[in-house]
Amino acid sequence: MKLNNSNDLLEGLVNGDSKSVAVIYETTLFKVKSFVLKNNGTVQDAEEIFQDALYQIIVRAKVKGLEITSSLEAYVFTVCKNLWYKELNNRKKKVRNEGVFELKENENADLEAILFQERWDLFEAMLLKLSEKCRLLLKDYFNKVTYSEIVKKFSYASENAAFQRVFKCKKQLGNLIKADARYQNLT
Repeated sequence: MKLNNSNDLLEGLVNGDSKSVAVIYETTLFKVKSFVLKNNGTVQDAEEIFQDALYQIIVRAKVKGLEITSSLEAYVFTVCKNLWYKELNNRKKKVRNEGVFELKENENADLEAILFQERWDLFEAMLLKLSEKCRLLLKDYFNKVTYSEIVKKFSYASENAAFQRVFKCKKQLGNLIKADARYQNLT
């Protein structure tokens, strides 16, 4: 089995091939640790998130089938990033004094994470169907770039023109998402 193709690595991961798993660990775990450490986590948090991500990818591949269109490394990292953001969000909601009472763990965490990842995959796939200018514009918009900066970067006449173009691109993206067959299963 080749170990340089993302889908071959994914197949190896699902089948428990130790060489494939080793390649995935070598190429991705360090980046995940770095990301989690920079975002209020520990090495142990990063390792747990990484394990959860691999587990979810395996489950998803077995249940629904999964084909990686980018690199497996990028896909695993994105899953880890999404899981870590969700974990940070959950930590904000927890009471710090565990002696008082315990919060009930969410029994459907795996299913929710898989659903979140599938929604993200749909979003990314539909984003690629937009024109390059729309993709770049929405990327800046989602990264909270100010309208005045967008006007300069894209040579719009005014902030109002930039706002209208962002609105049209968002609407086009929303329509593409809603028209996709996967959308009904993810709502």
